[in-house]
Amino acid sequence: MMKHARVVVAAVLSLVASTAFALEFRSVKETGVALYEAPALNAKKLFVVSRYYPVEVLQTQKDWARVRDASGGIAWIPAAALSTRQMLLVTADTLAVRAAPADSAALLFQGSKDLALELVEPPQSGWVKVRHRDNTVGYARISGLWGL
Repeated sequence: MMKHARVVVAAVLSLVASTAFALEFRSVKETGVALYEAPALNAKKLFVVSRYYPVEVLQTQKDWARVRDASGGIAWIPAAALSTRQMLLVTADTLAVRAAPADSAALLFQGSKDLALELVEPPQSGWVKVRHRDNTVGYARISGLWGL
């Protein structure tokens, strides 16, 4: 009986540990949203971002979210300015987006650095299905993207 209880406790603890470190990626709803040094509108503005700019949510506090961007910068943003739409940022100089998840598949387009692409399906075998703002849908290697 005691061995069974230890197994259950270990399973619960591993589940809690894995969910405690789950990454939450979101995107900015509108162009012109400021990111701040602290969670207050009178705090120093660090920079202004565009619509679909992807961020990782590190913490939430009342009406604010502490976020990290692809460069590693940390700032505060009003939580209402965040969308649940998950966008990915191209970090490679160029990124091939193909018709299928294979290097031999037809090339649909080349994404350039800092292009935001929408996540369509979770990654599989090193590839992720993405959507360009012109609605072209294809597959890209995850190694050239940030936001997963």
